[in-house]
Amino acid sequence: MSKSDSNDHNILGLLDPPDMIVKKIKRAVTDSGSTIEYDENRPGLANLLNIYSSLSGESIKDTETKFEGKMYSEFKEDLAEAVVETLTPIQTKYNELINDKSHLEQILSDGAERASDRAYKTVRKVYKKSGLIQ
Repeated sequence: MSKSDSNDHNILGLLDPPDMIVKKIKRAVTDSGSTIEYDENRPGLANLLNIYSSLSGESIKDTETKFEGKMYSEFKEDLAEAVVETLTPIQTKYNELINDKSHLEQILSDGAERASDRAYKTVRKVYKKSGLIQ
């Protein structure tokens, strides 16, 4: 998974649906090895281990132990589950906010008013300092 890659299949988006997340993780590049161990010379697997460790709260060593003797497919299934679990509340809140148009309009209106007030104060200061207002 790489944020700098132009291929959308190599990026997990915060709003990706769960089935797409699972699909992307299952297709994620690992290597031809058979052990789930952190090694910087195996960047694909190392990246997936970092993601899993970050989301699960387990250390990488604990994750290696947990998946010792298991297949990449089992690891990727658990990783996909952890990602979906983590993103579900974010997606739920996003959908609540994006579907409440009146709330969004109020936020935009409030922001525009605050920005206008600040801009007015700044312009008045500039006018005073430049001698345009007594």
